Amino acid sequence: MTGFTVREHRVQVPVDWSAPERFGSIEVFARELVDPEKASDDLPLLLFLQGGPGGQGPRPLGGGWIGTALEKYRVILLDQRGTGRSSPVDGRVVGGFDDAAQAADYLACFRGDAIVADAEHLRRTVYGGRQWATLGQSYGGFLTLTYLSRHPSALTRCFVTGGLPPATTDAEGVYAATYRRQAARNREHARLHPSDAAVLARIADLLSDGSVTLPTGEPFTVERLQQLGQPFGMSTGLDEVHWLLDTALTPAGQLSDAFLGAVVRETGFDDGPLYAVLQEVIYHQGEREPGWAAQAEHDRWPSFAASARPLQLTGEVVLPWMYEQHRALRPFRAAAEELAARTRWPALYDLAALAANEVPVAAVQYYDDPYVDLDLALATDVGNLQVWITNEHLHDGLRVAGDAILPRLFDLAAGKARVTGR
Repeated sequence: MTGFTVREHRVQVPVDWSAPERFGSIEVFARELVDPEKASDDLPLLLFLQGGPGGQGPRPLGGGWIGTALEKYRVILLDQRGTGRSSPVDGRVVGGFDDAAQAADYLACFRGDAIVADAEHLRRTVYGGRQWATLGQSYGGFLTLTYLSRHPSALTRCFVTGGLPPATTDAEGVYAATYRRQAARNREHARLHPSDAAVLARIADLLSDGSVTLPTGEPFTVERLQQLGQPFGMSTGLDEVHWLLDTALTPAGQLSDAFLGAVVRETGFDDGPLYAVLQEVIYHQGEREPGWAAQAEHDRWPSFAASARPLQLTGEVVLPWMYEQHRALRPFRAAAEELAARTRWPALYDLAALAANEVPVAAVQYYDDPYVDLDLALATDVGNLQVWITNEHLHDGLRVAGDAILPRLFDLAAGKARVTGR
């Protein structure tokens, strides 16, 4: 199969499903793909739940996991609310609210429970209530368990890649685990590329007086330099950082223009501010203490301080300083502070329903993944779940090896294969 036929769908949904009149409605967009040779066939449906939070559905280029999925399914690529073509949320939208509390109320409506409600509305209105399967990558696995908690009868089977959620812990527990994982990835980076420590130290020295700016006019600080560790959980992440550092300095020992431009691309939030704003919010359920969970954990790790040497690179965390230094996040600062101060959140998962689940679920989890901690993922009790645990891949396994991963998950869910031990 070398191409696909595309249909586009748009549905109107309330911003706040619990009070539809409160903020009015937004548009949610989905793109349906089918193998042209099977366009008239009555194929089963597969809803792809994108990673994130704040992630738009992939823009298909052909091949990869999508090509594998199209051998069996019609594939629906959903732009999560607030992203892509689903009424995107940016600084201009947030700036239109009268105060930070109102903006925070609005942003709190973009969590997983609302995304699942959107998907259900799409299924019922566009697809006549037909059941479908789901494929959840990363945060899409979190959405999968919310879906199973609320609408299991809508689902035929579920596939999860690197995304069984830590449903039994809180944000504090998540960051305690992921900082340990990121520290291990830093050690691996040092083992593979020992010369990078000196380059990072030299760059940090150049940034220490606060005079360096990025091409966008944003300050280039040591903290932002540390953000380059974000891709350490990907298959080529360690090498990508190494080669980025390879040309970071000019022969005269200054920062190269190419490096400065790369820092903007690799560490910015211009194409996804909701990823930052919702980063901690996706873990909150029930009563909690107010505050920034990631910052509190960061402060427990002196080795991750901007002044520490060798300089450690941070992972998937959003820290308060980012709302000052990143231009795309500045309009969200007051609302983000309001969200961090909240002490009560609705539940995202029904643990009893998940334990009693009968929908076949097949998941792959990765040993060294610093984004979704393996131990926390396995602590969630899900009935009828088969988990394949591997060190063959990292968090981007679906993207780089989907043609190998998906068939095995298909077989696990169909009972054609089994995994032993958990």
